[in-house]
Amino acid sequence: MIVVTGATGNVGRPLTQALANAGEQVTAVSRHAAAMPDGVRHVPADLAEPQGLTPAFDGAKALFFLLSGDLHASEARPTDIIDLAAASGVRRVVLLSSQGVATRPLGTSRIAMRAVEDALRESGLDWAVLRPGGFASNALAWADSVRTQGTVAAPFGDVGVPIVDPADIAEVAAACLLDDRHTGGIFELTGPEVITPRQQAEAIAAALGSPVRFHALTREEAKAAMTRFVPPELADDTLDIISAPNPAELRISSDVERVLGRTPRRFNDWVARNIAAFR
Repeated sequence: MIVVTGATGNVGRPLTQALANAGEQVTAVSRHAAAMPDGVRHVPADLAEPQGLTPAFDGAKALFFLLSGDLHASEARPTDIIDLAAASGVRRVVLLSSQGVATRPLGTSRIAMRAVEDALRESGLDWAVLRPGGFASNALAWADSVRTQGTVAAPFGDVGVPIVDPADIAEVAAACLLDDRHTGGIFELTGPEVITPRQQAEAIAAALGSPVRFHALTREEAKAAMTRFVPPELADDTLDIISAPNPAELRISSDVERVLGRTPRRFNDWVARNIAAFR
């Protein structure tokens, strides 16, 4: 059995489906009840309270570990989840980390994530680490304003990075959970092209067949919006990257193609699959 945390999210949902399609027994973990693919067991649990995961880990052989926003807070202890998994008989963990661990190692949230990576490597478990850059699905934050005002509001409109489709992350995660060849790998996951927020707005407009206006936010406005969902230090680290990406953050990685045998999906592909959210 494979446990998927964050199972209702942009990575966890397609990963759960992919594992179920592969014939695996899957336990999906999320805070709240949700519809699951046929045959998938759901266990409601809050990752901030690791003991609540004990029923999910019963009989599990592998874990996909996605840190929820509150596990990035300074007082959180995400390594307790790794310890509990090992004590419960889990033998393999695939960790969703962050590109910034390598490209911005001194950022507050990156230091904390590096500590989780280190704890996993030292745990004695089989492991793989995924380090994606920005997610294409972050564009869903614009869905309401596109529907109601025909507007995308974002900072640094003409600064781009090679954002990755969460479906690609999910497929790489499935491969790492199911295939021993990927054990001990650290995979940097990006899309196939650098794309700016303004260009993303244009892609959404093209898919809708109607204009979408771009509205530039200040850094302060963007941080205020982000801290509704993530700790301030994570918001600052993220804004540092998207305001002035360094050469490593602009590099297009070959790791998606190396694992999956195909090129990564483009942002336009993500928009085509998710355009209903913007109508």
